[in-house]
Amino acid sequence: MKKQAARPLLILALLIVAVPSFAAEADGVARTAAGHPDLSGSYDASTLTPLQRPEQYGDNLYLTTEAAAELQAEEAAVIELRSQDSDPDREAPPEGGDGSSGGAGNVGGYNTFWIDRGTDAFELDGRFRTSILIDPANGRMPPTTEEAAQRAAVRRALRRPNDGTAWWLEVDGPGPYDGPESLRVTERCIVGFTGATPTYPSLYNNFKQIVQTPDYVMILIEMVHDARIVRLNGNGRRSEHPPAEVKSWLGDSIGWWEGDTLVVDTTNFHPEAVLRGGSEKMHVVERFSKLANGDVLYRFTVEDETSWTAPFTGEYVWRASEERVYEYACHEGNYSMGNILRGARLLESETLAKASTTGNE
Repeated sequence: MKKQAARPLLILALLIVAVPSFAAEADGVARTAAGHPDLSGSYDASTLTPLQRPEQYGDNLYLTTEAAAELQAEEAAVIELRSQDSDPDREAPPEGGDGSSGGAGNVGGYNTFWIDRGTDAFELDGRFRTSILIDPANGRMPPTTEEAAQRAAVRRALRRPNDGTAWWLEVDGPGPYDGPESLRVTERCIVGFTGATPTYPSLYNNFKQIVQTPDYVMILIEMVHDARIVRLNGNGRRSEHPPAEVKSWLGDSIGWWEGDTLVVDTTNFHPEAVLRGGSEKMHVVERFSKLANGDVLYRFTVEDETSWTAPFTGEYVWRASEERVYEYACHEGNYSMGNILRGARLLESETLAKASTTGNE
């Protein structure tokens, strides 16, 4: 009799324990055993929505449905036009490039086969956005500081366009092509070209992959396969950043849950990392929220008083995908890095030979 009386109590206890799990599933969001939203999976973050809002929209955050459809149609037409086979009998690009930026202007580009920046603007709560940035209210980057302007001027002084001359021989100090270590970290395939913290949409390689465990979250950025490791709070203790002198290419990331949102706090950036105008003192807070349809709303806030006069915030949707994220092995067959250095040596030889001939006259 005692066993029979205890059985209903046991069943009731099990139901009480299970109620939170049943309630958690009611919103359509898959969850882990701990009850947190399961962020694991592959996502396509491509979008035609620009990072900064075109000035004609002012403080208007939303596109009309008609404007979004027009944007999509225009992009489809561009893709169709630029996807035509390249003419095998076309002329070579002019010596030294034609002066324009990018591969097509300097080394002869192909068609858009490798480009995948999306086919539409992202949609949130049934409305299309005019920009990824939502703060400042005009959807534009805040003004840069004088310190940031000085850093940019130093970089520009050593990164002039290729004009077919060894101009750097006239610059005091180390040159931009003295050896592998003098090249940009992106040219050396150390980190991606678009930045990983925060991560923005790019011209191609827009897939992200998240692997989630109770103690860590890994965020894989397809561009140059940057893999961020986020340490989560454990055993009731909050993770801490290392001392400021400890630097990382992708920053040091710690995370915790605020309700159903994963918050990731990142500092300790390497000064030569791809910081999109920021400095090693940049502080980034990201928020990952799983939506009922399986997508992830990605929100980021960047603060760096040495680079911008105010913080800025943006958000966009990562769309859930069944596609596998393949490794982008930038470093394999990176012939361009060796060719950059070989080309620099040739230009230096030509410049020195010309100077020697002129001096003998």
